[in-house]
Amino acid sequence: MSPLDDLPLREDLRGRTPYGAPQLDVPVRLNTNESSYELPEDVALAVVEALAGQVRTLNRYPDREFTALRGDLAAYLGHGLTADQMWAGNGSNEVLQHLLQAFGGPGRTALGFTPSYSMHPIISRGTGTAWVDGQREGDFDLDAEHVAAQVRAVDPDVVFLCSPNNPTGTALHLDVVEAAYAATSGVLVVDEAYAEYARPGTPSALTLLPGRPRLVVTRTMSKAFALAGARVGYLAADPAVTDALRLVRLPYHLSSLTQAAARAALARADTLLASVEATKTQRDRIVGAVADLGLHPVPSDANFVLFGGLDDERATWQALLDRGVLVRDVGIRHHLRVTAGTPEETTAFLDALAAALTDQRGEPR
Repeated sequence: MSPLDDLPLREDLRGRTPYGAPQLDVPVRLNTNESSYELPEDVALAVVEALAGQVRTLNRYPDREFTALRGDLAAYLGHGLTADQMWAGNGSNEVLQHLLQAFGGPGRTALGFTPSYSMHPIISRGTGTAWVDGQREGDFDLDAEHVAAQVRAVDPDVVFLCSPNNPTGTALHLDVVEAAYAATSGVLVVDEAYAEYARPGTPSALTLLPGRPRLVVTRTMSKAFALAGARVGYLAADPAVTDALRLVRLPYHLSSLTQAAARAALARADTLLASVEATKTQRDRIVGAVADLGLHPVPSDANFVLFGGLDDERATWQALLDRGVLVRDVGIRHHLRVTAGTPEETTAFLDALAAALTDQRGEPR
């Protein structure tokens, strides 16, 4: 077989590495921020029934405009949103790709604030969009003036903000979003993939959409709705934005089965979102227990916790894996990230972490 170097690959892709969270068969997987809770039986049956209703007509293309799904998504989000303000794709990554195809591309620039979601630069570069790493404060926070100054200096065509941010779990104050929007003439994307897990009182950028036609808020059904395997992401924006995305999406990009599964889940949102509170309880438990071990958890509004204070994060990652617990090394020195799972998974993680630290510190058991 020919090596990759022998192929006429785009020069700007040479030497790049693909997205690759480890998928290992271990007892406790807490590395990709999935929901640890399977679909409740009544929801699973409703999804199966919805899918069965589509099977006989799979000889026909799906609704290209996914009209009913857009209406359901608008109703779920509220805030006076309408179906023509909604867009969906196969996971929020496809939605982000649509945005960069429409508003990025060769000769254009995207700006994000590192550390943040690793797919933002990957998708940007994949669409030929130049990527610029913005800087965060020492505690991973973002200040409105600091953000606005960087936006003005770079003058990007697309700006990415995350709230809550991945991998830190920190949420944004709306003044940061307002400042970034005022500082750019490009599109501002606020990635709210973990919004349902935010602590009470945490605001959503959805409240800022009126009067801001270049503001986009993205969400996903992979996390709080426990539909990671179904691949459904979406956004809310001015109708002109969704019109722009129609210019770049592939025909019939959302299958009939995807639309049916998403609608069945949205119809039972209250049941599915009950697991969110259970996950938040485990997240807060992790924050407290990790601190008790002498480490430094970052306050989180997501379904995961980033914690620092490790002498060797790679060695700790391996020590946890050796004990059957898979967490995420996100490339931040002295830090690891762990997803908040079930109570049993949290106990397994905390026990494994305590044992690993004891071994590393040379303390007697």
